[in-house]
Amino acid sequence: MSKEILFDALQCKKTDRPAWVPFVGCHGGALIGKDAETYLKSGELMAQGVKEGIKRYQPDGIPVTFDLQIEAEALGCELQWAKENPPAVVKHVLNGKTISDLNMIDENSGRIPEVLKAIRTLKQDTKDLALYGLVTGPFTLALHLKGTDIFMDMFDHPDKVKELMAFVNEVAKKMAKMYIDAGCEVIAMVDPMTSQISPEAFREFVTPFATDFFNDVRNQNTFSSFFVCGHAQRNIEAMCETKPDNVSIDENIPLDYVKRVCQDHHISFGGNLQLTVVLLMGNEDDAKRNAIECLDIGGDTGFILAPGCDLPYAVPPKNLIAVSELIHDAYKRDVARELLEKKDELTDRINLADYGQAEKVIVDIITLDSEGCAPCQYMVEAVKSIVPQFNGLVIWREHKIKERESVEFMMGLMVKNIPTICIDGKIKFVSTIPSRDELIKAIQDRINEKFFLKLRQYRNQLLVLSAGDEKSDTVWQNVQQAVKELGSTVEVMRINDERQFQKYGVASPPAVITVREQVKSTGRVPTVEVIKEWLKDLG
Repeated sequence: MSKEILFDALQCKKTDRPAWVPFVGCHGGALIGKDAETYLKSGELMAQGVKEGIKRYQPDGIPVTFDLQIEAEALGCELQWAKENPPAVVKHVLNGKTISDLNMIDENSGRIPEVLKAIRTLKQDTKDLALYGLVTGPFTLALHLKGTDIFMDMFDHPDKVKELMAFVNEVAKKMAKMYIDAGCEVIAMVDPMTSQISPEAFREFVTPFATDFFNDVRNQNTFSSFFVCGHAQRNIEAMCETKPDNVSIDENIPLDYVKRVCQDHHISFGGNLQLTVVLLMGNEDDAKRNAIECLDIGGDTGFILAPGCDLPYAVPPKNLIAVSELIHDAYKRDVARELLEKKDELTDRINLADYGQAEKVIVDIITLDSEGCAPCQYMVEAVKSIVPQFNGLVIWREHKIKERESVEFMMGLMVKNIPTICIDGKIKFVSTIPSRDELIKAIQDRINEKFFLKLRQYRNQLLVLSAGDEKSDTVWQNVQQAVKELGSTVEVMRINDERQFQKYGVASPPAVITVREQVKSTGRVPTVEVIKEWLKDLG
C-alpha cells in the first residue's frame, strides 16, 4: 500500500506500479458476515469491513462507504433497505415540500455521524493509505429529492431546477468538508444520473455547480474525483471542464476514450474493471485478464485501476486478491498478459430471434440491480408506473446482470449498455430514462404492430359440421347469408365426413365451429425460451 503512488497518479505523474482503489462499499459487510443494512447503519461495522478489505486487497486508497442515499435520507427522503445492496430512495421529500422546508445537513443528520465515526476510526488505524469520502453528486441528489419530474422541469421550469441544484451543491460541499475534517484525503463526487442528460443539459445544469464544488475541495488542499457510471461517454469532455483531479468511469465507457480526453485536460483517470461478468461471476483468471486489459490501456501515467462502481456484495474475495497480486507483482502481470492470448470467448448464446411473439407485449429492463443502482432504479420505476394503464396487455421484467441467466439473456438480445429497455426483444432505450410519453408511445406502437401482424397471421375459418339433413341445410344457408351481409373474408367450409365430427368432439350435428390458426414461426427453429412464451399464452 502506498498513498503516495495514488497521489502521484492523481497529479498525472508517472508511477512505478499502478495505483489501486477497490470500491469496497456494502461488500465490506460481506467480508465480516453482516448484511448491507446492518453494515451501512453502523460506523463501527463499516470501519471493520473496510479494515478487512484493506487487509485482503492491499489498496492505495479506499472509500469509507459507498452509499449515495446518505444525504437524501438526512434531508428527509424515505429509503427501502436490502440485504445485499445499498438502500434505494422510495419517497422523494420535495413531493409535497419546498426547498425552504429542508434543513441543511450537519454532523448529527441521519447516518452521517456513523460515517464520520468510521472515518475517524480508520484514520487512526491506517497510515499509508488514502481514505476516500464519497459525496452524492448534485444531479443525482436533486433527483433523489425531486424524483423523475426533474427531467420535465429542466424544460418547463429551468430556473427552479437551478435553484435546486444550487441547494444540493451546498449540501455536497458541506458533506465534503465534514469528510475532510474527519480525515479523508480524496473526495469523490459520484453522480451517476448525469448519464441521463445531454452534454448541453450537463453544461447548463451541472457544470456551474460541479466546478464550484471541485474548486471548494481544491481550496481545502484535498484531491478530488468525478465519478460517473452508465453510458456517459458523451459527457466526459464536460466532466473534465469542471476541473476535478480525476475522472472515474465504469465498463460502459471505453477506457481508451476516457484516457485521451482526460490527458488533453491534464486530468487523471480511473476504472474500469467489469463488475458482474468478471468480478462477481468470473474466476481469478477472468479477473487477472480484465485487470491486464485495463492496465495496458491505462498506462503508467495518471491512471488508477478501480472497479467500475461499488463492488457487488457477493464478489468472491479471491477475484479481488488476484487483481491485487497483479498490482504488487510485475512478474505476475507478465504471466497474466501471456494468458490473454488464450482468452476464451462465450460462443453459446441464447438465440432470441423469435423472442416477443407472445400475445402480450414484454418489456425487459436489463439492469445492474435496481436496488443498488440509481439509473437502474429510476428506469425500472418509469416502466412500472405506466404498465397498469395498458390493462394487462403488457408484462415487464427486470433482468439483473448480477445473475448469470440475465447475462446470457442480455447477450442474446445484443444489449451492450446498462440499463437498457427492450420491448419484445428489440432495444428501445439505452442508458436513458425515457419520459412517460416516450415510453407509452413505444409500447403502444408495439401493441399496434402486434395487432396488425395478428390480422395478417391468423387464418380464420368457420366450419359447419353437417349431417346432410334439413336442419344442417338451414345452418349452412344462415352462415352463407351472414358472410354476405358482413362482407366477411373468413373462409367457410361444410364438412359432411362423420369421422371429422369426432375430431372436434361433436356428437350431434349440425355444429358450427370457429378455427384460428396462428403462424408463430416459419423457416427457422424456435428456441426453448421462445416456445415457453407461446405455451404461456395457451395457459
